[in-house]
Amino acid sequence: MTSKTEKLLSLLNGQPVIPVLKIANVADAVPLARALSRGGLPAIEITLRTADALEAIRRVAAEVEEAIVGAGTILDVKQFDEAARAGSKFIVSPGITSQLLDAAKDSPVPLLPGAITPGEIMAAREAGLRFLKFFPAEQSGGIASLKAFASPLADVRFCPTGGITAKNAADYLSLPNVICVGGSWVAPDDLIKAGKWDEIEALAREASKLKK
Repeated sequence: MTSKTEKLLSLLNGQPVIPVLKIANVADAVPLARALSRGGLPAIEITLRTADALEAIRRVAAEVEEAIVGAGTILDVKQFDEAARAGSKFIVSPGITSQLLDAAKDSPVPLLPGAITPGEIMAAREAGLRFLKFFPAEQSGGIASLKAFASPLADVRFCPTGGITAKNAADYLSLPNVICVGGSWVAPDDLIKAGKWDEIEALAREASKLKK
């Protein structure tokens, strides 16, 4: 197993749910990260889907010592470099490209790229990656697909994301080739907007108790 995969596993392994966050107001980033950390989910993915995403990553990296902040929805090398400079401890992309693989090879920040077909998974494996995002999980065969991959691609582990909820997370986590799942249900937009950090902490604590 490559050192990059080991580094990624050391960051995320043991945490059953990785919160996938869309930060609309940068002022929410720090209290949100603190609430999730208090609830037992210190590793978080802030997606680059909003104008404030990079600044949110910077603030969490600088102000929330207990958090392990990663950047999601990374689509190209420019975004990879910007996210790494902002303080991201890991990088998540929805898919896999040769340019992103090259960027990750030259960076100390590990990449968790999305892969859903045998060809994509094999390409990532050839690049030395053994831990991948399975996205969009529910729309791509979900649990049945991951079960099918377990034997022919036995040394590859996954973090399914996309359509994962409190209702089906445990079913995914029961699979031998699933390390963790990504989901947004632990930090709903309405609770973030209302600043209900205690309620988010409670959701995080519940999610952190899901069994792997």
